[in-house]
Amino acid sequence: MRKKIVAGNWKMNTLPAEGAELAKTICEHVKTLSQEEKYKIILGVPFTHIDRVVNAIDLKFVKVSAQDCAMYDSGAYTGEVSAKMIKSINCEYAIIGHSERRQYFGDTDEVIAKKLEMCYTSDLYPILCCGEKLEERENNSHFEVVEKQILNALSNVDAEKMQKTIIAYEPVWAIGTGKTASPEQAQEMHEFIRKILAKKYGQEIANDTSILYGGSVNSKNAQQLFDCKDIDGGLVGGASLKPDEFIAIINAIRK
Repeated sequence: MRKKIVAGNWKMNTLPAEGAELAKTICEHVKTLSQEEKYKIILGVPFTHIDRVVNAIDLKFVKVSAQDCAMYDSGAYTGEVSAKMIKSINCEYAIIGHSERRQYFGDTDEVIAKKLEMCYTSDLYPILCCGEKLEERENNSHFEVVEKQILNALSNVDAEKMQKTIIAYEPVWAIGTGKTASPEQAQEMHEFIRKILAKKYGQEIANDTSILYGGSVNSKNAQQLFDCKDIDGGLVGGASLKPDEFIAIINAIRK
């Protein structure tokens, strides 16, 4: 059975000490909740914060994610951080293919596929992002764009690896803009993504894959989004930096 997930993406925000305090506050709240429920809380933090955050929280209650990883295992790649380096400091997840990586750093579908492979090789769970730009939605090519992104990224991913993968749908036009896809728009795309997975891997794996919505998720819209049949949680940006707001979103996933 797939898990409900709330994952924060801090992006390039906070200093390590601030991040550790934020993570501690969130973890203390999660500790008060029933652990029998099938949900998971993940914090996507900058590379510089991973070790500090890991040591500030109880990993039984909150997991830690990197925001990217290198497409290479090791070597002369100045500035890069490999998946095995991330894994070595007790980080279990990595966000791969976020739209900001695609837009500002040129991550292509081919690059994303290589980064996914590095995650699997290093026993990291990838959170694979996909999503269309505003003009692609307006010209009705959004389904085609998302299908291409997913199938290209998963081109060398077998059923066993897919079971370690989380998908995050993030319409680019809704990220950091205050605009949010309506619950109906989000559900429609999530259902479409699950059908893509069913066609490639079978219905059982598709049903077991957590598909998150990302794009200006906040405490006011979280419940409506999470109530949708194929939306299994959220990849939360700005709201994950505000403890009260993020805790409210966590509470929404449990209702």
